[in-house]
Amino acid sequence: MSVVSGNQPYGTPTWLDLGVAEPRRARDFYRALFGWEYEERTAATGPYTMCLLRGRRVAALRPVAATDAAGESWWTVYLAADDCAAAVRRVTGAGGTVLQPPTDVAGLGRAAVVEDPVGARFGLWQGRTHPGCALVNEPDTLVRNDLSAPSPEPARRFYAAVFGFTLDGNKDLPDADFTFLRRPDGHEIGGIFGDPGGAAARWRTVFEVADTDALRARAVAAGGTAGASQDTPYGRMAEVTDPFGTAFGVITRRPAR
Repeated sequence: MSVVSGNQPYGTPTWLDLGVAEPRRARDFYRALFGWEYEERTAATGPYTMCLLRGRRVAALRPVAATDAAGESWWTVYLAADDCAAAVRRVTGAGGTVLQPPTDVAGLGRAAVVEDPVGARFGLWQGRTHPGCALVNEPDTLVRNDLSAPSPEPARRFYAAVFGFTLDGNKDLPDADFTFLRRPDGHEIGGIFGDPGGAAARWRTVFEVADTDALRARAVAAGGTAGASQDTPYGRMAEVTDPFGTAFGVITRRPAR
């Protein structure tokens, strides 16, 4: 279990949210999957729902119009920023685009949504009273985010410039076009996959689960879909899609050696 009680270092994945056209149905689905409970909040941008595990915040759901939810849907990952406005300037200076300028969120923090040069969307989060996910790296919480892009090199240059990430390969995946993203202190925050056949660049969220196969069955029973389970060097994984078309990964990690 990893309990987070303070703001994470710059560039660390620290928060998640998902826009949904049917909030009640989404709450039912994710409760069936992860056992989440909910806390309703209101911000200047409108109402939203905090997702809780054992009383701690692990993600959020926000309502969107049905027309806004058309096409591909992904969980939005927010990277930690000590100064949201300064981080946005670094994003635009490196060739990114601002989709939502820095905005105060109900006294919890300050957020922006941006897009990198290859079209992948992500958020920036400057925590105040709310540092982000209070639980990570345990079943039913965030464990990983990776960027998949048809043309990965501009993305690698962008994230290195904006966040100071270093890039190195992965000996466990010798045939993949993959590089780790590491903070200047060496901590791994994710990676970038080159996927020439991919339709678009996007950040893919992975949740840890206690039993991948059981989770797949719960997802289907709750109205979603699930791909086949696959054994990887890191654990047993599967892709799940919720009833609204949002795809994400799940993994039962191998015990640490």
